[in-house]
Order: sequence, then C-alpha cells, then structure tokens
Amino acid sequence: MKGGVKLWAVCLCLATATATIVMVQAEDPYFHHVWNVTYGTASPLGVPQQVILINGQFPGPNLNSTSNNNIIVNVFNNLDEPFLLTWNGIQHRKNSWQAGTAGTMCPIPPGTNFTYHFQPKDQIGSYFYYPTTAMHRAAGAFGGLRVNSRLLIPVPYADPEDDYTVLINDWYTKTHTQLKNFLDSGRTIGRPDGILINGKAGKGDGSDQPLFTLKQGKTYRIRICNVGLKASLNFRIQNHKMKLVEMEGSHVLQNDYDSLDVHVGQCFGVTLTANQEPKDYYMVASTRFLKNALTTTGLLRYEGGKGLASSQLPAAPVGWAWSLNQFRSFRWNLTASAARPNPQGSYHYGKINITRTIKLVNTQGKVDSKLRYALNGVSHIDPETPLKLAEYFGVTDKVFKYDSISDNPTSDQIKNIKIEPNVLNITQPREECPVLAFGWLLLLRYSG
Repeated sequence: MKGGVKLWAVCLCLATATATIVMVQAEDPYFHHVWNVTYGTASPLGVPQQVILINGQFPGPNLNSTSNNNIIVNVFNNLDEPFLLTWNGIQHRKNSWQAGTAGTMCPIPPGTNFTYHFQPKDQIGSYFYYPTTAMHRAAGAFGGLRVNSRLLIPVPYADPEDDYTVLINDWYTKTHTQLKNFLDSGRTIGRPDGILINGKAGKGDGSDQPLFTLKQGKTYRIRICNVGLKASLNFRIQNHKMKLVEMEGSHVLQNDYDSLDVHVGQCFGVTLTANQEPKDYYMVASTRFLKNALTTTGLLRYEGGKGLASSQLPAAPVGWAWSLNQFRSFRWNLTASAARPNPQGSYHYGKINITRTIKLVNTQGKVDSKLRYALNGVSHIDPETPLKLAEYFGVTDKVFKYDSISDNPTSDQIKNIKIEPNVLNITQPREECPVLAFGWLLLLRYSG
C-alpha cells in the first residue's frame, strides 16, 4: 500500500512538472533591450551637426525578432526635451498604448524612461522605428525592425546566406529644431541637402568602406526602407537585379527589378544573388520628382574580390508614370503562408459588405498666413491630452469631437480649412474606410 501511495505521488509530481514545463514553453519568448537616447555629433554630409543617438549609434540598432515575440524596450530619454518612438507597421492589436504616437501616448519627459512592450502578433516582414516628436526624425533615432517567420511556417524562397537592412533617407544639415521652427512659422522645410544610406553618404572616390560583404554565388536578403522626411527615393545596385519577395509585411509574387521606387515610410524585402565578377559594386539611392536629383552611394564588396566599383552609376528612371506602373506590377502571393500556416489569400476581402464609404480630399492652403495641409477641409492638430487617454477617462467631449469631417465633402468644406483634431468614429462592424492620402493624421475609431 505504501509503495502504491509513493508511486501515485511520484506520478502526480511528474505530471505537475510536465504541465509546468508545457505552460512555460507555451508562452512566446521575451527579448529585452535597454536604449539610451542622447545627443551626439556626426558629419553625414561632411558638416558636423547635432544628431540623436541610441546607445551611441547613428542610425540606431536594428531590432531582430520573430512573429509573436514579446519585445521589451526600456527607453531612457537623456535629451533636454520630450521624446517618443513609434514602431512603424507594427499593428499593436489591443495594445495601442504602445504605438508611440501623439494620439495614443504622452512623450517620455527628459531625464526619465519608459518601457515599451509590444508583440508583432501574426506579422512578418520588414519595418522600422523612428521618433514622432518635435521633428526628431530629422536628427536620427531611427533603425530597422525585422520580423522573421517562425521556423514551422514555410517561406516562398530559400534561406538566404545573410540578412541585411538598408535604410535610405533624405537629410538636412539644419538641426531638427530649425526645421521645426520653419514648419511652425508656416514655411516648408525646403529641399534636402543630401541622401544617406545607413547614415552615410558615399564619396565615390575609392575610399568608401563596404557596408556589406557578399560571397560569390550566394543569395542574400536585403530589407530596404525609406526612413526620410520628404523625398521618394529610387534604389538600385550596379549590375545586379533585385527579386522582390516581400513588402508591407506580405509575401508578393516574385519579379526581378533593376531598381525600386521606395516612398517615405515604405519597406521592401528583396533577394540579391551575388552572381557577378567578384569586385566592388555601388548601391545607389537618388531622389525622385525633384528638379535636380540628389544621389548617394553605398559600397557592396565581394569577399576576396579585386577591383574598384565602376564610377558609371546606373541611371534612375524618369517621371511619375514609371513609378505608378511599377507599383501596379506588385501582386500579393495568394498561395504563400505569411505569419500563419494558412495562405495569405484565405481571407477574401472582396466579400466584405461595404456599409460606409469615405471620400478623402487632400488640400493645402494658408490659415493665419501659415501653410497648412488638410483632409476634407480639416488640418489635424494634436490636443494636449492624447486622444486615447481622453477616451479611456471618458472626457472626449472636453478634448475633441468625433467626425469633424464629412464623408463626402463639398467644395466649400474643402476650401475653408479648419485646424482641429481629425478623428473618425467607426461604429458599424466590418466598416471599410480606406485612407488614401499621405502626410496627415486621420484616426479611425471602431466601437462595438
């Protein structure tokens, strides 16, 4: 009898221990980061200027994660002004308090810290983070954010030899404070002074150090993000084609491109095969739609290669039509799995019953002699209290009003620009409200 009791007790302990192990394993892993945000001095265009560093780096460190990982980032603000980071493209499902925008969060006061906790739930792809306060983005504090597929989820291409992040952006030699003052006074920030690739502007005289090294015959994953303020940029690589495999967090039909137009805020994932003569080659980024294009280079080097990169850079495309036609060539891969085992095309968006259509018209005009941009006649301004905080405490009527714009605005409404918070109240399930304009904040609220 005693032996039977002992055996039962041992079995119970083993079962409890096994259940505990299963419970621990069932939770998605946590990854902790501590970031110190400081001012620093750098000369990306050859002129010493103030920049914003994260852990002493410009650009900031890349965040590498996998679908459903818990990402913990403890940000210490050592600036003399409030600071806030957003994670561009991360959906923050039921977690908008971590989004890092003025509508959802208060900035981190100087000399204090805030811990972000977010999860790229059911997401994969190439993204980036950047600051959202006081034109800090013009001074740096941006970096890559990649979300890899889980090991059990197949991806529609072979594992690459390595995975590189390429951040391209326009750059100003004026400080972020000066640029902010331009906007606050009703002026524009004007033409950028140059273009950067991963925080550097290539000299093109043979003295540039390689940003990446390639092995002959190997294929690499390259994530290209435009983290700039204003300019659309064309990206290309000497003598190499890029195979587009992912954009905006979705696998796409794989086509080869000589160059890609990357607009502000966009990220593309491509594969690149090192199939050329082993030597140096230039990555090239140049502005689009500016009268006089600005161009910069970054160096790729074949391992063991001999020979400098050619000074003859591949030409950029010309005109709006080329860019629009290229974008029309992008197609969703409806048979590939993204963050889940089921194919991306399993959910048929075309079958959604459209219950409300909102027409958006973007305009610009002057209000009190200052240049303003507007959607449907409303130029958004952030109230002192974040919108989500006002909702949480039930004081929205004291902070802002919903639906300040019309679903189908008249010409008079469009012409007479008002300055106020622009928040749409979405109250019906399955309402589809496409946002068609870039550069203005429009919050769509669903309740129910």
